[in-house]
This record gives sequence, structure tokens and C-alpha cells, in this order.
Amino acid sequence: MTNPHDIVIRPLVTEESMTDIADKKYAFVVDRRANKTEVRRAIEKIFGVKVEKVNTMNMKGKFKRMGRNVGKRPDWKKAIVTLTQDSKEIEIFEGM
Repeated sequence: MTNPHDIVIRPLVTEESMTDIADKKYAFVVDRRANKTEVRRAIEKIFGVKVEKVNTMNMKGKFKRMGRNVGKRPDWKKAIVTLTQDSKEIEIFEGM
């Protein structure tokens, strides 16, 4: 996983993640095999910011039904990235 765009899949836009932006915390959906160090390097390389801390969580996919048929959404990994105080903001989240 040398390409940073393979590690960071997309930003996670929820009500809670939008309130954490004031504390310089940003949420991303990342590759399930990526560790905290790889996530830190990818965020710093893609957005040109300084990362202070990375918290990761493995999220279980929900079971969904349609009539008698039962399916399951895929499992995924969430990363909450905290930036340093002297770091600039991430531009993706500014217009939201």
C-alpha cells in the first residue's frame, strides 16, 4: 500500500464529524488493512498537514433485510485524525 489514495478511501461526513472539525478532528473511511502509521503518512502526503494523533475503529456491517432475503453490508474501518494546533485546515471540509 504505497499509494496514499489507496489507503484513504473517502471523508466521512456525519453530524458528529462536522462538530469535531472545530477541534481539528477529521473522520475518514480508510482501507481495512491500513494501520495508524500508514494512515498518518497518507493524510500528511495528500493534504499537506501535520497529524498529531490517529484513532482507528473497525466498524461491523449491518444486516439488512428485504422481505425474506437477508444480506449484510460490508465491514469497514474508520479513522479519526487529529491535527496539530499550528497545522492548516483540510480544504475538503471547509464548504460543508
